[in-house]
Amino acid sequence: MKRVLNFTAAVTMACTGAVVQAYEEGDWIVRVGVTTVSPDVDSDDIYLPTGLVAEADVDSDTQLGIIPVYMFTEHFAVEVLAATPFEHNIEAKGKGAIKGTNLDAGKTKQLPPTISLQFYPRGGQSGWQPYIGAGLNYTAFFDEDVDNQLVGLLGSLTGGAVNSADLDLDDSWGLALQAGVDIPINDHWAFNAGVWYLDIDTTAKITAKANGATAATVKFDVDIDPWVYNVGIAYKF
Repeated sequence: MKRVLNFTAAVTMACTGAVVQAYEEGDWIVRVGVTTVSPDVDSDDIYLPTGLVAEADVDSDTQLGIIPVYMFTEHFAVEVLAATPFEHNIEAKGKGAIKGTNLDAGKTKQLPPTISLQFYPRGGQSGWQPYIGAGLNYTAFFDEDVDNQLVGLLGSLTGGAVNSADLDLDDSWGLALQAGVDIPINDHWAFNAGVWYLDIDTTAKITAKANGATAATVKFDVDIDPWVYNVGIAYKF
Protein backbone atom coordinates (compact mmCIF):
# COMPACT_ATOMS: atom_id res chain seq x y z
CA MET A 1 0.00 0.00 0.00
CA LYS A 2 2.93 2.37 0.66
CA ARG A 3 3.99 1.93 -2.99
CA VAL A 4 0.48 2.87 -4.13
CA LEU A 5 0.42 6.03 -1.98
CA ASN A 6 3.88 7.13 -3.15
CA PHE A 7 2.92 6.50 -6.78
CA THR A 8 -0.29 8.54 -6.48
CA ALA A 9 1.44 11.44 -4.72
CA ALA A 10 4.19 11.64 -7.35
CA VAL A 11 1.78 11.65 -10.27
CA THR A 12 -0.47 14.21 -8.56
CA MET A 13 2.41 16.68 -8.19
CA ALA A 14 3.33 16.24 -11.85
CA CYS A 15 -0.08 17.02 -13.30
CA THR A 16 -1.61 19.87 -11.28
CA GLY A 17 -1.51 22.29 -14.23
CA ALA A 18 -3.36 20.17 -16.79
CA VAL A 19 -6.90 20.92 -18.02
CA VAL A 20 -9.54 18.62 -19.50
CA GLN A 21 -13.30 18.24 -19.61
CA ALA A 22 -14.68 16.84 -16.33
CA TYR A 23 -15.67 13.21 -15.89
CA GLU A 24 -19.45 12.99 -15.66
CA GLU A 25 -22.16 10.41 -15.18
CA GLY A 26 -22.57 8.22 -18.26
CA ASP A 27 -19.02 8.77 -19.60
CA TRP A 28 -17.05 5.84 -21.00
CA ILE A 29 -13.25 5.84 -20.72
CA VAL A 30 -10.99 3.37 -22.50
CA ARG A 31 -7.38 3.08 -21.37
CA VAL A 32 -4.83 1.30 -23.55
CA GLY A 33 -1.22 0.85 -22.59
CA VAL A 34 1.80 -1.22 -21.70
CA THR A 35 0.85 -3.46 -18.76
CA THR A 36 3.47 -5.26 -16.68
CA VAL A 37 2.77 -8.03 -14.17
CA SER A 38 5.57 -8.17 -11.57
CA PRO A 39 5.07 -11.10 -9.15
CA ASP A 40 6.01 -10.90 -5.46
CA VAL A 41 6.32 -14.65 -4.91
CA ASP A 42 6.09 -16.65 -1.69
CA SER A 43 6.31 -20.40 -2.31
CA ASP A 44 5.96 -23.49 -0.18
CA ASP A 45 8.94 -25.82 -0.16
CA ILE A 46 9.10 -28.25 -3.10
CA TYR A 47 10.36 -31.63 -1.95
CA LEU A 48 12.28 -33.38 -4.71
CA PRO A 49 13.44 -37.01 -4.77
CA THR A 50 16.36 -37.94 -2.43
CA GLY A 51 15.32 -35.21 0.03
CA LEU A 52 16.40 -32.15 -1.97
CA VAL A 53 14.30 -29.01 -1.40
CA ALA A 54 13.54 -26.04 -3.66
CA GLU A 55 11.04 -23.19 -3.91
CA ALA A 56 9.33 -21.60 -6.90
CA ASP A 57 9.91 -18.16 -8.38
CA VAL A 58 7.98 -16.48 -11.22
CA ASP A 59 9.33 -13.79 -13.55
CA SER A 60 7.61 -10.63 -14.87
CA ASP A 61 5.94 -10.13 -18.24
CA THR A 62 4.60 -7.17 -20.22
CA GLN A 63 1.58 -7.20 -22.53
CA LEU A 64 -1.01 -4.90 -24.09
CA GLY A 65 -3.57 -3.70 -21.56
CA ILE A 66 -7.14 -2.74 -22.58
CA ILE A 67 -9.06 -1.20 -19.69
CA PRO A 68 -12.65 0.03 -20.15
CA VAL A 69 -14.31 2.22 -17.49
CA TYR A 70 -17.93 3.32 -17.07
CA MET A 71 -18.80 6.34 -14.89
CA PHE A 72 -22.17 5.60 -13.28
CA THR A 73 -21.91 8.86 -11.27
CA GLU A 74 -19.43 11.70 -11.55
CA HIS A 75 -17.46 10.21 -8.63
CA PHE A 76 -17.89 6.44 -8.98
CA ALA A 77 -17.07 4.08 -11.83
CA VAL A 78 -16.66 0.41 -12.70
CA GLU A 79 -13.42 -0.69 -14.39
CA VAL A 80 -12.37 -3.96 -16.02
CA LEU A 81 -8.66 -4.73 -16.28
CA ALA A 82 -8.05 -6.86 -19.38
CA ALA A 83 -4.93 -7.68 -21.37
CA THR A 84 -3.41 -10.01 -23.91
CA PRO A 85 -2.18 -13.24 -22.25
CA PHE A 86 0.83 -12.94 -19.96
CA GLU A 87 3.54 -15.62 -20.15
CA HIS A 88 5.76 -16.32 -17.14
CA ASN A 89 8.85 -18.45 -16.72
CA ILE A 90 8.94 -20.49 -13.50
CA GLU A 91 12.24 -21.15 -11.75
CA ALA A 92 13.07 -23.70 -9.06
CA LYS A 93 15.49 -22.18 -6.53
CA GLY A 94 17.44 -24.63 -4.45
CA LYS A 95 17.39 -24.53 -0.63
CA GLY A 96 19.47 -26.17 2.07
CA ALA A 97 22.07 -28.50 0.56
CA ILE A 98 21.44 -27.15 -2.96
CA LYS A 99 21.05 -23.47 -2.07
CA GLY A 100 22.24 -21.32 -4.97
CA THR A 101 21.34 -23.97 -7.54
CA ASN A 102 18.56 -22.60 -9.72
CA LEU A 103 17.03 -24.19 -12.78
CA ASP A 104 14.26 -23.51 -15.25
CA ALA A 105 11.21 -25.42 -14.02
CA GLY A 106 8.53 -24.50 -16.54
CA LYS A 107 6.32 -21.78 -17.92
CA THR A 108 2.67 -20.82 -17.96
CA LYS A 109 0.31 -18.33 -19.53
CA GLN A 110 -2.34 -16.50 -17.55
CA LEU A 111 -5.13 -13.96 -17.88
CA PRO A 112 -5.99 -11.90 -14.78
CA PRO A 113 -9.32 -10.12 -15.53
CA THR A 114 -10.12 -7.79 -12.65
CA ILE A 115 -13.28 -5.78 -11.98
CA SER A 116 -13.03 -2.81 -9.61
CA LEU A 117 -15.24 -0.14 -8.11
CA GLN A 118 -13.42 3.19 -8.44
CA PHE A 119 -13.68 6.53 -6.64
CA TYR A 120 -12.76 9.78 -8.44
CA PRO A 121 -12.39 12.59 -5.86
CA ARG A 122 -12.24 15.24 -8.62
CA GLY A 123 -15.09 13.83 -10.69
CA GLY A 124 -17.22 16.67 -12.03
CA GLN A 125 -14.23 19.04 -12.05
CA SER A 126 -11.96 19.82 -14.99
CA GLY A 127 -8.29 18.92 -14.79
CA TRP A 128 -6.36 15.86 -13.73
CA GLN A 129 -8.36 12.86 -12.52
CA PRO A 130 -6.80 10.71 -9.77
CA TYR A 131 -8.66 7.61 -8.67
CA ILE A 132 -8.51 4.70 -6.25
CA GLY A 133 -10.34 1.40 -6.43
CA ALA A 134 -10.93 -2.03 -4.98
CA GLY A 135 -12.37 -5.15 -6.54
CA LEU A 136 -12.10 -8.82 -7.41
CA ASN A 137 -9.52 -10.63 -9.51
CA TYR A 138 -9.87 -13.96 -11.31
CA THR A 139 -6.68 -15.45 -12.74
CA ALA A 140 -6.88 -18.31 -15.24
CA PHE A 141 -3.71 -20.33 -15.89
CA PHE A 142 -3.26 -22.30 -19.10
CA ASP A 143 -0.61 -23.78 -21.43
CA GLU A 144 1.50 -24.96 -18.47
CA ASP A 145 4.72 -26.74 -19.48
CA VAL A 146 7.58 -28.34 -17.57
CA ASP A 147 11.06 -27.29 -18.70
CA ASN A 148 13.57 -29.90 -19.86
CA GLN A 149 16.00 -28.78 -17.13
CA LEU A 150 13.58 -29.93 -14.42
CA VAL A 151 12.79 -33.15 -16.29
CA GLY A 152 16.53 -33.81 -16.56
CA LEU A 153 17.03 -33.23 -12.82
CA LEU A 154 14.15 -35.54 -11.92
CA GLY A 155 15.59 -38.16 -14.24
CA SER A 156 19.05 -37.93 -12.68
CA LEU A 157 17.60 -38.14 -9.15
CA THR A 158 15.62 -41.27 -10.03
CA GLY A 159 18.32 -43.10 -11.95
CA GLY A 160 16.74 -42.28 -15.28
CA ALA A 161 13.29 -43.55 -14.39
CA VAL A 162 11.55 -40.18 -14.89
CA ASN A 163 11.61 -39.00 -18.50
CA SER A 164 8.70 -36.52 -18.63
CA ALA A 165 6.52 -34.39 -16.35
CA ASP A 166 3.31 -32.38 -16.36
CA LEU A 167 2.54 -29.08 -14.60
CA ASP A 168 -0.90 -27.93 -13.48
CA LEU A 169 -1.78 -24.63 -11.76
CA ASP A 170 -5.16 -24.01 -10.13
CA ASP A 171 -7.07 -20.89 -11.12
CA SER A 172 -7.31 -18.17 -8.48
CA TRP A 173 -9.84 -15.73 -7.00
CA GLY A 174 -8.60 -12.82 -4.90
CA LEU A 175 -8.97 -9.19 -3.90
CA ALA A 176 -7.50 -6.30 -5.88
CA LEU A 177 -6.48 -2.75 -4.87
CA GLN A 178 -5.51 0.03 -7.25
CA ALA A 179 -4.62 3.68 -7.70
CA GLY A 180 -3.98 5.78 -10.79
CA VAL A 181 -4.43 9.06 -12.59
CA ASP A 182 -5.44 10.45 -15.98
CA ILE A 183 -3.35 13.46 -17.00
CA PRO A 184 -5.28 15.45 -19.63
CA ILE A 185 -4.02 16.20 -23.11
CA ASN A 186 -7.26 17.69 -24.49
CA ASP A 187 -11.03 17.27 -24.01
CA HIS A 188 -10.95 13.56 -24.94
CA TRP A 189 -7.38 12.27 -24.66
CA ALA A 190 -5.26 11.81 -21.55
CA PHE A 191 -2.07 10.16 -20.40
CA ASN A 192 -2.77 7.34 -17.93
CA ALA A 193 -0.66 5.68 -15.27
CA GLY A 194 -2.03 3.08 -12.89
CA VAL A 195 -0.97 0.41 -10.42
CA TRP A 196 -2.80 -2.62 -8.97
CA TYR A 197 -2.00 -5.08 -6.23
CA LEU A 198 -3.56 -8.49 -6.93
CA ASP A 199 -3.99 -11.34 -4.48
CA ILE A 200 -3.21 -14.41 -6.62
CA ASP A 201 -2.75 -17.73 -4.82
CA THR A 202 -2.48 -21.05 -6.62
CA THR A 203 -1.70 -24.69 -5.94
CA ALA A 204 0.85 -26.18 -8.32
CA LYS A 205 1.04 -29.89 -9.10
CA ILE A 206 4.02 -31.49 -10.82
CA THR A 207 3.42 -35.05 -12.02
CA ALA A 208 6.63 -36.93 -12.83
CA LYS A 209 6.21 -39.74 -15.35
CA ALA A 210 8.19 -42.81 -16.32
CA ASN A 211 7.36 -43.92 -19.86
CA GLY A 212 3.92 -42.30 -19.61
CA ALA A 213 3.02 -43.77 -16.21
CA THR A 214 2.82 -41.58 -13.10
CA ALA A 215 5.95 -42.05 -11.00
CA ALA A 216 5.42 -39.30 -8.38
CA THR A 217 3.28 -36.23 -7.73
CA VAL A 218 4.36 -33.11 -5.88
CA LYS A 219 1.91 -30.41 -4.76
CA PHE A 220 2.78 -27.01 -3.29
CA ASP A 221 1.11 -23.62 -2.76
CA VAL A 222 2.44 -20.47 -4.41
CA ASP A 223 1.40 -16.91 -3.51
CA ILE A 224 2.14 -14.88 -6.65
CA ASP A 225 0.61 -11.59 -5.42
CA PRO A 226 1.87 -9.34 -8.24
CA TRP A 227 2.10 -5.60 -8.61
CA VAL A 228 0.62 -4.65 -11.97
CA TYR A 229 1.67 -1.42 -13.69
CA ASN A 230 0.07 0.27 -16.70
CA VAL A 231 1.34 3.26 -18.65
CA GLY A 232 -0.58 4.45 -21.70
CA ILE A 233 -3.34 6.68 -23.00
CA ALA A 234 -6.99 7.14 -22.16
CA TYR A 235 -9.89 8.25 -24.38
CA LYS A 236 -13.15 9.60 -22.96
CA PHE A 237 -16.39 9.56 -24.95
